[in-house]
Amino acid sequence: MELVGSTLASTCAHPRSTSANLLPAISAMTSSYKNRFPHYALPPCLSLPWRPDAYYKTASITPTLAPYSRSSQGLTPSKMLPFVSNRTTLFTRYTPDDWYRSNLTNYKESETSRHSAERLRVDTSWMIHDKDQQTKKTQAESTKNLGERVNDIEFWKSEICHELDEMIGETNALTDMKKRLERALAETEGPLQVAQECLLHREKRMGIDLVHDDVEKQLLTEVDIIGSCQERMQRYLDKSIAQLASNRAAQHELEKDLADKQTAHRIDDKCHHLRDTSDGISYYRGVERVDATISVPDSWAKFTDDNILRSQSERAASSKLRGDIENLLVVTANEMWNQFNRVNVAFTNRVAETADAKNKIQTHLAKTLQEIFQTEMSIETIRKAIRDKGPPLKVAHTRLDERTRRPNVELCRDSAQIRLVNEVHEIDETIQTLQQRLRDAEDTLQMLVHAKSTLEHDLAVKANSLFIDQEKCMGMRKTFPNALRLVGYV
Repeated sequence: MELVGSTLASTCAHPRSTSANLLPAISAMTSSYKNRFPHYALPPCLSLPWRPDAYYKTASITPTLAPYSRSSQGLTPSKMLPFVSNRTTLFTRYTPDDWYRSNLTNYKESETSRHSAERLRVDTSWMIHDKDQQTKKTQAESTKNLGERVNDIEFWKSEICHELDEMIGETNALTDMKKRLERALAETEGPLQVAQECLLHREKRMGIDLVHDDVEKQLLTEVDIIGSCQERMQRYLDKSIAQLASNRAAQHELEKDLADKQTAHRIDDKCHHLRDTSDGISYYRGVERVDATISVPDSWAKFTDDNILRSQSERAASSKLRGDIENLLVVTANEMWNQFNRVNVAFTNRVAETADAKNKIQTHLAKTLQEIFQTEMSIETIRKAIRDKGPPLKVAHTRLDERTRRPNVELCRDSAQIRLVNEVHEIDETIQTLQQRLRDAEDTLQMLVHAKSTLEHDLAVKANSLFIDQEKCMGMRKTFPNALRLVGYV
């Protein structure tokens, strides 16, 4: 029998002229969905039972984000790394708590609560009335309408199948991107821990080397940058989880609608092929008084069209989110790599400065030791000179003492007497001068010894700083996640 009639006007199709019937002609129906795939029958597991209230668009639970917590939720104290104080001045340092902000809040996937499948009940048989001719005419009209209905259902099934395939592909792509983002987020923990350990090691510097130098500034900046990258990654990870929930909700609606249409197609196709001689026909008294329908052709087409439009909207949002995540991974990887290189350059420069200072200290220490040796030799020379003045002074004193025994007028203050007196004074003055010079030399020696102690201490400080920066810190910073790992490919 030739099926003649009209199809439904839908928001997904171009405007078409309508006849007196409710549906436009099948040949005139054009889909607005491009490149739709042919219909493929879904497995029986997708066929769902009907419920009368399925016409009204089911409510969806919009996924909500849990309150953002700035505290380190989910981390036990044993797993938290020690913080380094945040430096605001040269001598004040403290570690900000927000370096350890944890964005590890887990989000539940929103539970989708949907009504059970709509159950369309169609009249499966028509009462045989008084006149056989009228019965045949009525049956022919019913058969034609059922054929048109089957064609309409097949059209919407193909549209749903096409959109469902697109949504499944988009959901899989977003899931893969989410896994990449999770791997990239996990890779940031290693560099962050290295930077924090470097700060802790550099707290063990001694004396004047405990300075807020460029290395420490760059390390603090690196910790901030990695923390910022982690925060942005976690934010987009939460968005991807919410978007996946929305995608699955839209996919679930399409699958339910497709299952309903498969059931309806099977029923209407069976009804369309029923004849008076078919098996399984029977009487169902009172069935004509039962009206289990919950939609009209316009609302029936609009329901499916709304589901497809919702799926298209979610696919567009999901595709945009994937692009944003891809850009985020590239940007964060570049930021962390650039800062990692800047910290290494600062370390290299600081190590060179410290090594140069250490070499200069060693040079000055060698000169100081030489000067100490020479000063000690000079002190011994002065002491010997003082001892050497003893015998001449004794001679002069003895001469003066002996001349005091001259008798009477012989006690003459002659030139010899005057010279002996002057000699005693000169020798005493010489001894006092040498003794003063000896004290000056001993003071100088003490200063040199103090300078030597200071230089040795400073040398030990520089050696300790070199060991920390060159061996400990630079040793830990020899490796860094490569670009592929930072963008989540490995």
